Amino acid sequence: QVRLVESGGGSGQPGGSLRLSCFGSGFTYRRAYMAWFRQAPGKEREGVAGANDERDVVVADSLEGRFTISKDHGKNTLYLQMNTLKPDDTAMYYCAATPSAPSPQWALSRPVVFAVWGQGTQVTVFS
Repeated sequence: QVRLVESGGGSGQPGGSLRLSCFGSGFTYRRAYMAWFRQAPGKEREGVAGANDERDVVVADSLEGRFTISKDHGKNTLYLQMNTLKPDDTAMYYCAATPSAPSPQWALSRPVVFAVWGQGTQVTVFS
């Protein structure tokens, strides 16, 4: 059974840090393109960051410098390190996977291409 399980969400103060994890099972993790998306109440789902491997990564322009994505093939786990948190980062964060993508940038703007999604983990940054 193909499955993604997120963890690491929670509440924090502005300027703080959180690290999200996403464990994948039931598919060839090493070959999959994986990404983080987020959705705040009343807003559309937006791409946060994506990764094929440790070298082929992309972070949304608005988040670059604060967020970092990494993919640990040995642990079948995708990470999202979030630093200098802001109230605008408050959202449900989802992990997603697709067998392949032409490029990380291309896939991150197209949530519909991702076949597998996790249940989400909530991140709340107090204002």
